[in-house]
Amino acid sequence: MSPDQTLVGVKIIKLVNGEDVVTVIPTGKNQLPDNSQLVRIEKPLLIKYVPQMTMTGFKDYIALIKWCGYTTDRIITIPKNKIMTITNATSEMASSYMNVASSYEKTPVSIRNENYKSERLSDKQNEKLNDIFDELDDDDETTIH
Repeated sequence: MSPDQTLVGVKIIKLVNGEDVVTVIPTGKNQLPDNSQLVRIEKPLLIKYVPQMTMTGFKDYIALIKWCGYTTDRIITIPKNKIMTITNATSEMASSYMNVASSYEKTPVSIRNENYKSERLSDKQNEKLNDIFDELDDDDETTIH
């Protein structure tokens, strides 16, 4: 299969919860029967829209992240009734997907941040924070909307 043919199979699935997932929908023996209530998708990546301030104004930066981050499964099964639409990805999106998906198994998601150290606030620090939040609440009450 040529690279152009590979890119044609990349789809964007809009889910009923508003998420956009870029993926490949397997065919043939790798897919469930047509009468199934479920559909299989391969290496799904969540499309995250990250607003970014530029010199010309706001612009969306698009990040592709593992949709099911805490599994090593390449094929995910989802209910068909959770899908609003399925569209073909643009060649640019398909190319980005293929690039990220090529390292799908190599991209572990950290479950725990080893660098994070939890500390208990002292009573004095906690009181000061509460005072700050109380002041913010007072400011909200006087604001005219």
